[in-house]
Amino acid sequence: MQHVLYEHPLNERIRSYLKLEQMFAQARASVAADTNISYHIFFNALFSIIDTLERNDIRGDLIKDLEKLEQNLVIWSKSPEINNDALQENLRQVIELICQLKRKTPQWCQIKNDQFLMGLKQRYAIQGGSCSFDLPQLQFWLKQPVTIITNNMAEWLQLFTQIEQALSLILKFIRQRVLFESISTDSGFYQDSGEGLLMLRIKVAHDAPYYPTVSGNKLRYSIRFMLANDEMGKRYHSLPTIFQLARC
Repeated sequence: MQHVLYEHPLNERIRSYLKLEQMFAQARASVAADTNISYHIFFNALFSIIDTLERNDIRGDLIKDLEKLEQNLVIWSKSPEINNDALQENLRQVIELICQLKRKTPQWCQIKNDQFLMGLKQRYAIQGGSCSFDLPQLQFWLKQPVTIITNNMAEWLQLFTQIEQALSLILKFIRQRVLFESISTDSGFYQDSGEGLLMLRIKVAHDAPYYPTVSGNKLRYSIRFMLANDEMGKRYHSLPTIFQLARC
């Protein structure tokens, strides 16, 4: 059976991680798409990544989570059932990323010296500020050969490689912490303790007429299923509901 997967963070750190993951995915997908159509998505994602990294101590959080992961990998290595080759490869990658992220100046900060990008970023911060008459330098760039444009985009994203790889590794292990379990409710509502949890992953049947909304924090969370309604906007799904839940 096909499912729709919903993920919800239960603290601000994981919320920032998931936002960055989505923005990286949007930016990378834009590089492979038709630039004349996708460049707005690329720059919006790129500038959002920069703003998120500047406003939050993402690097510090990633280092702490990688160090915890390193400790866990060392513990898991003592298990006779573990795939030692895979574990050693993950451990090597974790240690390498920790060393790279602890450098005094993050690699991605080099992007602040790019006058072309910083000029665009100022205009993109203004609603409607990216119109062609405001950014002739952007129009000039878009008329360059496709290879130059895509190479520029790839080079800019390359500066965030360490952040993106660390993010991907940490989220992979968070998601793999537990398996999905089947949950059924009588009224489309479910709640439980959130103690020790970082993220909820919810699978709903692809043809189900409802979707989950989540509210919660590190202490407690609740899931309420909603029905889409063109006339009323949305309303509660109050019938028996079956879904799958992974408490990560």
